[in-house]
Amino acid sequence: MTRLYDYWRSSAAYRVRIALNLLGIGYEAVPVNLVTGEQRGAENLARNPQGLVPTLEIDGVSLTQSLAIMEYLHETHGALLPEGAVAKARVRALAYAVAMEIAPICNLSVRNHVAELTEGRFSADDWQRHYIGAGLTALERMLQGPQTGRFCHGDQVSIADICLIPQVYNAQRVGLDVASWPTIAGIMARLQEIPAVQAAHPDQVKP
Repeated sequence: MTRLYDYWRSSAAYRVRIALNLLGIGYEAVPVNLVTGEQRGAENLARNPQGLVPTLEIDGVSLTQSLAIMEYLHETHGALLPEGAVAKARVRALAYAVAMEIAPICNLSVRNHVAELTEGRFSADDWQRHYIGAGLTALERMLQGPQTGRFCHGDQVSIADICLIPQVYNAQRVGLDVASWPTIAGIMARLQEIPAVQAAHPDQVKP
């Protein structure tokens, strides 16, 4: 049994849902409610000591951290990275630009803490608009070049695309216009045509 401990709006969990769907791996979704603090409960801490989602139970092992999970899925179940060391490095750089630079400072705990510290003078949405906007502007520059094709790298969906999708979803939720980044907008339009991507969308899996 493959089991994904998931929250429907978690960017990290969203990435793993996309990867599993693209590889045709069926799974049981077990919700962990981040809004009510269920991630900090003893049951979730036992499987994920950071008190986060996702946790993926697959092949008799339990895995955390979405990027590590996707690398495992690439190595054991299918291709989520291109061939060649240089191409892999580029895809990882694009993925990390989102997952390590934008997402951590825009997650739920950070957003709420900023709003609390500023006593509402700087809202969670203000914070997200600033950092997501700056991050996607930088990513748009990184995508300028012949290596970019129908998707972030060539014509095969990779972990870079999988990281991009939830970040654009978050950008749209706070009112950012993705048309401001034409390369990203074009890639997203093509990604959104893929049934495996559509099936992972938060609106499709929300309680």
